[in-house]
Amino acid sequence: MADVNMSQSNPTTTAMKPLNILIVDDSATMRALLHRVVGLADLPIGTIYQAPNGLEALKILETCSVQAVFTDLNMPVMNGMELLREMAKRDAWKDLLRIIISTDGSKLRRDEARELNVNLYVEKPFRPEVVRDVLCQIASADVL
Repeated sequence: MADVNMSQSNPTTTAMKPLNILIVDDSATMRALLHRVVGLADLPIGTIYQAPNGLEALKILETCSVQAVFTDLNMPVMNGMELLREMAKRDAWKDLLRIIISTDGSKLRRDEARELNVNLYVEKPFRPEVVRDVLCQIASADVL
């Protein structure tokens, strides 16, 4: 579990509150890649938290202010769907943006994700620009 402050001062985004992001994936390489890609977005980024599984992610969510969660599905200890189910149970987290990044893009998984208020579903492998574009969509939709 790590956090890094990536505050940026871009004149077009300074009016927005910095976005705190939680990246949940059992692959340290994937967490590092997503961390790097988040920096490409034209958004004010606050703190980027990282967790290797859903259980660690819950601990971060309980103690830190987070606006967006990027999660894998297939992880040990607590998988991404279990994490999303726990998030859905708590009113305090109802407005969190939920983005799945997973190799499992089956219709069954996508339907299950829709029921858990997942905002976006990105299949691995993905181009870094896809995640950057997702973050830019978040900003343009003014959902923060």
